[in-house]
Amino acid sequence: MTLSGGCFCGAVRFETDGAPFNSTLCHCADCRRVSGAPAVAWFSVPTNTLRWLAGQMQVRRSSPQAVRGFCAACGTTLTYQNDSWPDEIDIATASLDDPNLVPPLDHTFVRSRLDWLKLDDGLPQFQTTRTNS
Repeated sequence: MTLSGGCFCGAVRFETDGAPFNSTLCHCADCRRVSGAPAVAWFSVPTNTLRWLAGQMQVRRSSPQAVRGFCAACGTTLTYQNDSWPDEIDIATASLDDPNLVPPLDHTFVRSRLDWLKLDDGLPQFQTTRTNS
């Protein structure tokens, strides 16, 4: 399956035929701040399967171990990459043309969840990452 997407203004477009994994709804403060949303849906693919079709994403080191990609023209959050896992890249699920193709399978960093955001979808919840809960 090929997944395609891009930013709000259309300046940056991408596609991947990598099998999605680690599909999550992240509640960490960093994701909230860069997106302006109460949580961000992400999924991972192997880095070498992500192809840029139009435009060029800008990147910013958002923490000592992570780089976030976004459209410089409209600000759309596009990617997250952690130095600890250079062979995988996270894609913002809502940047897909059809975000329903990769629904979240869990919640991560729920220790940082906003109090007014109630979770009752039955998905597994991890206090931090899946491996550090």
